Amino acid sequence: AMGQDNITEFILLGLFSGEDAKVACFVLFSLCYTTVLSGNLLILVTIRGSCLSEKPMYFFLSYLSFMDVCFTSTVAPKLITDLLAQRSTISYNSCMAQLFYAHFFGGTEIFILVAMAYDRYVAICRPLYYMVIMSRKACYVLVMASVIGGFIHSILHVLIIVQLPFCGPNQIDHYFCDVFPLLKLACTDTSLMIIAIISTTGVLCILTFFALVISYIIILSTLRTRSSEGCRKALSTCGSHITVVFMFFLPVIFTYVPTADSVSNDKVFALFYTMFAPMFNPLIYTLRNTDMKNAMRKVWCRDKLLESQ
Repeated sequence: AMGQDNITEFILLGLFSGEDAKVACFVLFSLCYTTVLSGNLLILVTIRGSCLSEKPMYFFLSYLSFMDVCFTSTVAPKLITDLLAQRSTISYNSCMAQLFYAHFFGGTEIFILVAMAYDRYVAICRPLYYMVIMSRKACYVLVMASVIGGFIHSILHVLIIVQLPFCGPNQIDHYFCDVFPLLKLACTDTSLMIIAIISTTGVLCILTFFALVISYIIILSTLRTRSSEGCRKALSTCGSHITVVFMFFLPVIFTYVPTADSVSNDKVFALFYTMFAPMFNPLIYTLRNTDMKNAMRKVWCRDKLLESQ
C-alpha cells in the first residue's frame, strides 16, 4: 500500500494517550456535547416558537445556535467515540468532509457574529433608522452572505488540501482533520501554503476580531452618553456579545498565529472553540437576558398548559 501515491485513511492521535485521561475525557466531553445540543436547541426552539424571532437580534441568535450545533457535531461525536476506541482511524474522504464542514460551520458562525455586531451597532447608534435598515429582507441577506462566506472559506481550504499528495506517515496529531496537521503530513514542501493560509485566514480572523471589538467599543461609548433603563439593557446585551466574541476568537487566533510548537497547543485551543464556546453561548445569551427568559417561560410553559388541559 505504501507504493501508492495516496493514503486511503488517516490515524487520529487524539488528545491524550493515557487510558485514565481517556475515560475522564469521555465523560467530560459527553456531558459537554449534551450541553451544547440541549442548550442551543433550547434557544432555537424558544426563539422560533415565540415572537422573539421577529426581532433581528434573536433572528441571528437562532442561526448562531444552529451553527453551534452543526459545528460541534462535525467534531464531537468522533472525538467522543474515538476516546473509547483502541485506534482511531478516519478515511481520506471522511477526513476531507470533516475539514470542509468544520470550516464551513465555523466560518459561517464567525460571519454571523459580525452580522450581530452590525445589528447592535445600528440599534444603538442609528436607532431611528433601525427598522428600515434591519428589515427582514436585510436579515436574510446577512445570513445568506454569512453562509456564502463560510462556504468560500471552507472550499478554499479543502481545495488546497485535496491536491496534496499523502504518501508517508498517516498519523494526524489532532482529534479532527484540520488544515495545519494535514499540511504537516503532505509529501511535499507545504511551507508556502502554511504561510499563505496564515496570511489570509489568520489575518482575516484577526481583522474581524478587531473590527468586532472596535464596533462594540463604539457602541459602548455611544451608550455612555445616555442614561436610562434601555441603556442598562443594551449594556448587558453587548456585554454578552463581547464575551462570546472573545471566547470564540481568541483560541482561533492562537491557532492561526504560528508558534514554535504549534500543533500540540492547537489541540487545546481547538477544544475551546469546538466544545467550550458553543457550550457557553446559550448560557451567556440567556442568563443575562430577560426577554429570552420570558420567552422560554411562554414557550415551554405553554406546552405544559396544553398537556394539562
